[in-house]
Amino acid sequence: YVGEMSLIDNEPHSATVRAEVQTDMLVLGRMEFARCLPESSSLSYGILRGLVARLRNADRQIESLALLDVYGRVARTLLDMAEDEKGIKLIRGKVSRQDMAKVVGASREMVSRVMKDLEERGVIETLENGSVVIKERLTHD
Repeated sequence: YVGEMSLIDNEPHSATVRAEVQTDMLVLGRMEFARCLPESSSLSYGILRGLVARLRNADRQIESLALLDVYGRVARTLLDMAEDEKGIKLIRGKVSRQDMAKVVGASREMVSRVMKDLEERGVIETLENGSVVIKERLTHD
């Protein structure tokens, strides 16, 4: 779901979303949204689950920013982004250093240095298409 928080609390959107592939979307106004919630328990539950997931993610981000150094924040973010593909942790598509920097609260240059160091140490591998393979070491460090 995108934009549901604004429908609930009438505040401006907290984020902007860009689709990377052709996407079909359903747009609901505030009145339609308010009418759908009591009529559809599955929609209401789905919205609650999404909000809880965001809250948990925000808690993890706060913990990371407060307790981990840049290496730890980059490592945690890489692990969070990765999907398990036949026993291999893989981040499909190019990992933007600028986007990573925003997430971990560091400069793009610092994130680039950390990523380069992780590659040199054999902890991650960047494939020709920009995808990133996370080696076993990172998952245990």
